Amino acid sequence: MSTTWTLFRLAWQSLWSRRFIVLLTAFTITTSTLLLFAVDKLRHDARRSFLSTVSGVDLIVGARTGDVQLLLYSVFHIGDATNNFSWTSYQQLADNPSVSWAVPLSLGDSHRGYRVIGTSQALFEHYQFGEKRPLVFASGARFDGLFDAVIGSEVARTLNYQLGQPLVLAHGTGTRTTQKHDDLPFRVSGILAATGTPLDRSVLVSVQAITAIHIGWESGVRRINSAPEQVQQRNLTPTSITAALIGLKNRGQAFMMQRQINQSPEEPLMAIFPGFTLQRLWALLGTVETALLIISSAVVVAGMLGMLVMLLATLEQRRREMALLRSVGARPRHVAALLVFESSLLATAGVAAALFLLALLSRFGGAYLAARWGLFLDQSILTPSVLYLAATVIAAGSSLGLLPAYWAYRRSLADGLTPRV
Repeated sequence: MSTTWTLFRLAWQSLWSRRFIVLLTAFTITTSTLLLFAVDKLRHDARRSFLSTVSGVDLIVGARTGDVQLLLYSVFHIGDATNNFSWTSYQQLADNPSVSWAVPLSLGDSHRGYRVIGTSQALFEHYQFGEKRPLVFASGARFDGLFDAVIGSEVARTLNYQLGQPLVLAHGTGTRTTQKHDDLPFRVSGILAATGTPLDRSVLVSVQAITAIHIGWESGVRRINSAPEQVQQRNLTPTSITAALIGLKNRGQAFMMQRQINQSPEEPLMAIFPGFTLQRLWALLGTVETALLIISSAVVVAGMLGMLVMLLATLEQRRREMALLRSVGARPRHVAALLVFESSLLATAGVAAALFLLALLSRFGGAYLAARWGLFLDQSILTPSVLYLAATVIAAGSSLGLLPAYWAYRRSLADGLTPRV
């Protein structure tokens, strides 16, 4: 034990005597290791956040199509539905004894490039994201009047909209659509707090409002202008919707309910489990995840090679130091162990500093990532994955010290005391 402690003290003093180059090397190891830890943590937390983009929803129902496609346009508002399904079928779903709540979704319109979603008040009551977080209003309230609209945080920030702001919806999606519903303007009644979900980039109105703005339209072209007073006197019950979010009273009946919907004789419908489909969608992105991990690992390897170069470069300058240690009784294995101790200390210090910085980033950057990108970081730093990577980096760093240790071991005492000319 005394020999080990002596070697540890000698290694520390030797590193301190070369502290400038050692600090630069430790900085390289710290930054590269921090990148590795951050990428690993982000990919795990991103997966968890992605899989909980919508939580608490047992089934998503739409017209018969692909499961991933249904998920993309109903939850992420990417792409368009191949077909809608009837309001009658939606009412039958909502009235089913096994269904606790149902939220209709009607897509197809936009506002300055942002998706417009026709829905109901039930969305604000039952939609959850992240770790079952409910929707919260930054200002204002839900839509109450027919031409009220609730906007997401990104819409409000990008377009600089405030409560009471008038806005005009456009027919179709995209930023260059020229068919506008300018005869029936809306006003902003509420602004949602940031969720990091596609709702941040959405404009929410009632499904009745979607029906109202399409009165007098045929084949995507307005034939008759409508006045708000006239429209409000019409029957605004929708004829069809794009999708529906379903919550069940008993989740144990989910498979039975899915089969019942998929085999509906009245209309070709499709029901998917959002969690399972989200996992399938994430699997499609696995190549990107693996590529990021490989790149960060390569950066760590570069940092370790930098440490090896530093140890080898200073080895020639330390010939007399090694010879003096040998002359006072140190054996070749002690000199070799000294160099291994030095590389171990460097690797351990780099890993410890990287873990400290990762904790700071998670603590102070987590709120920003959650609000801006919907990425909810786990405040627990010492996860099994990070601990495994930390142990691997320390072991690799210690192993790299074996090469200069072997060279020092092979050198004789006279080699260090003989001056070179």
